[in-house]
Amino acid sequence: MTDVAPPPPESAPAPAPAPPPALVRSPLSDGEWHRLHPLTPLLRGGLTLLVVAGVIVANLRDRLTAVFLPWLIPESGDEFTDFNGDDPIDFVIENDLYIVAFVAVLVVLAVLVGLFYLSWRFHSFRITGDDVEVRSGVLFRTQRRAPLDRVQGVNLTRPMIARLVGLAKLEVVGAGADANVKLEYLSTANAETIRADILRLASGRRLGAAGVDAATAKSRGVAALGHTVSRGITGLIEGEEAPVAEPASVVRIPVGRLIASHVLSPTTLWLLAGLVAVVIGVANSTPWLLFGFIPAIIGVGAYWVRSITRSLRYSIAPTEDGVRITFGLLTTVTEIVPPGRIHAIEVSQSILWRPAGWWSVRINRLSGRSASDGSTDQFTTVLPVGTTADVEAVLRLVLPHVPETEWPLIVHEGVRGTGAADSFTTSPRRAWPIRPLSWRRNGFLLTADALLLRRGAIWRTLTILPLARLQSLAIHQGPVDRMLRVASLRGNVVAGPVTTDLAAVDRDVALAAFGAAADGAVRAAGTDRTHRWWATEESAT
Repeated sequence: MTDVAPPPPESAPAPAPAPPPALVRSPLSDGEWHRLHPLTPLLRGGLTLLVVAGVIVANLRDRLTAVFLPWLIPESGDEFTDFNGDDPIDFVIENDLYIVAFVAVLVVLAVLVGLFYLSWRFHSFRITGDDVEVRSGVLFRTQRRAPLDRVQGVNLTRPMIARLVGLAKLEVVGAGADANVKLEYLSTANAETIRADILRLASGRRLGAAGVDAATAKSRGVAALGHTVSRGITGLIEGEEAPVAEPASVVRIPVGRLIASHVLSPTTLWLLAGLVAVVIGVANSTPWLLFGFIPAIIGVGAYWVRSITRSLRYSIAPTEDGVRITFGLLTTVTEIVPPGRIHAIEVSQSILWRPAGWWSVRINRLSGRSASDGSTDQFTTVLPVGTTADVEAVLRLVLPHVPETEWPLIVHEGVRGTGAADSFTTSPRRAWPIRPLSWRRNGFLLTADALLLRRGAIWRTLTILPLARLQSLAIHQGPVDRMLRVASLRGNVVAGPVTTDLAAVDRDVALAAFGAAADGAVRAAGTDRTHRWWATEESAT
């Protein structure tokens, strides 16, 4: 046995050199704690106070008119001056307590401003080389952390009121339920820059310099705070935010097509059915129909209009950090989905859209939201409505590593359906009792990168399951399936709107596909490096 001498003690590592200025895009990404925009408390809580003040003013309209604008009261308007003596304003007027009331109002306002200041003062964030952290709370402190290697996307939302002063909120999408970290609010320019920094750090490309001393870090923090305050004042003066440069969209949806696609939808059919029920109720003097259907019609109509406004100003474009999707008319949402964060894609077409040749594309992805969050659905639609060419353009963005030779299989045979040459393995003729209308179209295709599931005759769909994201594959067989010697294939991925099962597959074919897909998934997962996509790009070059 040979003894090996221990290595000599290592000296302290030298501080890493500062990165080039082109890599450090924001002083807010230096690993130090920073505060949000000074107008954040106003947008988060002050708007509620404005609503309360508006309600109070509306209720005291006649009283305020009689006190401050008496010349506007008509001579016969006794209803303007006949007030209850127990009213607080009557007490102030009768006891000549104007100054006391004015001071009390000022004290209340000062307390509210102080509370807003403390809320802003104790709400801070920092971006390190590994995490995005947010801490908040005055009496009860809360700290949330999002690991950068688990970032599923970064969303930038600009509500209508926040847009008027040039602000936006940033949401770092985590990998678990209710795991998102929110930065609300930031100036739009800072939010765009910080988002780019977070995505660049998540890609494996470092931004910060390990050798920055405390004085330099402090001066950066002071400069960032001064820049934030000055930008907030400028936003109040100049009004709406300056336009943010966005990459050109690969798909353009005309407004007429968008509205027509919502008109030709099951929601419209339900709305028409409700209106018919109301008309029948009015004609037959049936009040329970009115009370039962009118609230439902209002709710469906509001959802119908909201779905249209959310889809307006839609754009989708490639960036160096993933696919950038923008949508929304009043509240504009911009999300960037990094590579490898899409677990399933579904291309679907209802029978109402078939004459126009329209399709929609949805995805399954980790949204970081709880199951009860109603805003999750808007982050799963990557193409509200589009032609076959639009579908291909979107699929090329969300599936960038698919070889060129496979696109005819996906677009022509998968999306459009059967043709003269069909590479899909379809259901046998004996499976028609299970799929009487679609057994000829119902089938699957396994490629080197994905598992394609094609189904439906009335509602056509194509599901694409990237093998690198496939968690497992299951085979199900019920009594009728055993009698017909068929089985169902199901790909298990993260939860979402995409249906990942295919029924009525020949039993022996399903068993063979089960083994081949399992081997392909293991092989694809072993070579997948998209969680650090910058390192992958560097190794490729």
